[in-house]
Amino acid sequence: MARTKFPVEVLTPEGEVFNDEVEMVSTRTATGSIGILANHTPLLAMLDPTELRLYVSESEIVSYAQGEGYLQVAEGRALILVEDAVRPEQLDQADITEKLRAAEDAYARAEEGSEEQRLAARDRRRWEAFQRIASGG
Repeated sequence: MARTKFPVEVLTPEGEVFNDEVEMVSTRTATGSIGILANHTPLLAMLDPTELRLYVSESEIVSYAQGEGYLQVAEGRALILVEDAVRPEQLDQADITEKLRAAEDAYARAEEGSEEQRLAARDRRRWEAFQRIASGG
């Protein structure tokens, strides 16, 4: 069943990675998974690392490994601002494993409760999510 489309833009610090109309957005906020359809109530949410799915149609889904960021839904459109948005087929499993190991080491070395430890924990969550996406899970 076709749904009403609405504009979605995905931006990273490097620039725009997606700008098109979709039927649905599926992502994860700090409070849990969320699906956005056309005419969604206004929303501002913090995003956690996950697989971002943009349902262009029933048969076409555009996916990204999504880093931390923000989602804004207003005036019939969605704006997704994230640290990373990488197509799953572009993920390098060896690189992700190395980055995850570095984040785990940084976390272990950091002083309990420090900003350094908080940042290392954030990086660890990102690379764990990207690893799941890269392995198809």
